[in-house]
Amino acid sequence: MIKIKSPQEIRRMQEAGAIAELARRACGELIQPGITTKELDQAAYRVITGFGAKPSFLGYGGFPGSICCSVNDEVIHGIPGKRKIKEGDIVKIDVGAVYMGYHGDCAATYAAGVISENTQKLIQVTRQSFYEGIKYAREGYRISDISRAVEAYTVRNGFYQVRDYVGHGVGSALHEDPEVPNFLAPGRAGHGPRLAAGMTIAIEPMVNVGTFEVKCLSDGWTVKTADGSLSAHYENTVLITKDEPIILTVGKDGRHA
Repeated sequence: MIKIKSPQEIRRMQEAGAIAELARRACGELIQPGITTKELDQAAYRVITGFGAKPSFLGYGGFPGSICCSVNDEVIHGIPGKRKIKEGDIVKIDVGAVYMGYHGDCAATYAAGVISENTQKLIQVTRQSFYEGIKYAREGYRISDISRAVEAYTVRNGFYQVRDYVGHGVGSALHEDPEVPNFLAPGRAGHGPRLAAGMTIAIEPMVNVGTFEVKCLSDGWTVKTADGSLSAHYENTVLITKDEPIILTVGKDGRHA
């Protein structure tokens, strides 16, 4: 069931979103060769708990980290640990914060040192595909309109949207209805849930260089590209209104990744 949020619920989600964004940004600023993924996780934990919130991911389904930290061909759900970031790596930071019972969820991809022109393009296309999708995050449109826009921009630029994992509703639960795919399944144009003011959704493109296919590792969490090619991830929590959509994962200074 899709939940329509009250003004009070939206205010709480704005607070949660601001905290999640500040944790995302803190991690991004720390990423450089030599830092470990565990150190990034600890930084996010300090930011989130420093505002009286809790990490949404910590303990979720048994997940052991405060962030998902996925490197290079890891798409999502990378477990923070002893791994040291190297020159030329790209690092995906996915972070959620729960504050007064409501969640904010966001992600971004960062470069450690110098990366190739095509890798930089991958990161930029992934981020921009979110903004292509949000153009349709308006009352009266359908989820499938977002999906079509995200995929069309990605394919036009020579990359692939992951199909096994999708965006989702967000609220008092980290994952709510509806699902928000980053691709348009055959025959789904003009179908699916219609957007209404008060809906809150996480739009999160996951873009691969070589194929949309992925595999989950034996740890039960880490998802990699099937062919070992690079992947990027970008996400924000978005409020549907009667006018322009509002990004809820915006820091207290009004900025976001």
